Amino acid sequence: METYFASYAKALNEALLQVSVRDKNGQEIDIESGLRQWTEISKGIRETKHRQWICGNGASAAFANHMALDFTKNGGIPTQSVSDSALITALANDMGVESLFAAPIGWLAESGDLLITVSSSGNSPNILRAIETAREKGMKVVTLSGLKPDNASRSSGDLNFYIPGKTYGVVECTHQILLHMWLDQFLNVHEWDRDTLQNMSADAFQL
Repeated sequence: METYFASYAKALNEALLQVSVRDKNGQEIDIESGLRQWTEISKGIRETKHRQWICGNGASAAFANHMALDFTKNGGIPTQSVSDSALITALANDMGVESLFAAPIGWLAESGDLLITVSSSGNSPNILRAIETAREKGMKVVTLSGLKPDNASRSSGDLNFYIPGKTYGVVECTHQILLHMWLDQFLNVHEWDRDTLQNMSADAFQL
C-alpha cells in the first residue's frame, strides 16, 4: 500500500508534468516553450526599464510578496506585489474587494509593464479586474490558475499556465514551483549543474 507521503509526492509530480500552457490566442504550447517565453518577457522588461507587478489572494498573496522580493533583489527588475497587507486592507475597506488590485495597477503601472496573476480558482473577481485594467493600460499579462479547466483567467493572458489539480494544496505548491522556475531560468540558476551551495547573504552573494 502506497504511503500518504508517496501519494502526495506522486500527485505533485503528476500536476507539474501535466501543466497546460496556452498563448493569448488560446493555442496550446509546450511547457518548455511557455517558460522560455515568460523569461524572455521579463528580459524585455529589464531592457526597457519597465516593471513587473504580481497579485494573488490568500496563499497566492504570500507567493506574490515572495517573488516580488526575489525578483527585485536577485533579478534586478523592480517588481511590486499589489498584495501588500496595508494596501489591500485599506483599498478593500475604502473601494471594495473587487478593486483592490486593479486600483494600484491603474494608478501606478505603465504600458509595457508585466502583470502576473496567481489564482488557484482563476475566477476571483479582483484578479479578473486586475487583468482587465492591465489590458486597458497596454501591459503584458501572465496568468497562473488551476482547478476548473474553463476558469476565466486561463484565457486572459499573453501566457496562461494552468494546473490540472483537484485540490488547493497541489495547485498552490505547483504555482510556487513554476514561479521559482521562472526566476531561476531568468537568473540561469541550475540546481542540477551545481556542486556549490547558493548563498544569498550580502557578504557572500552568489546566484
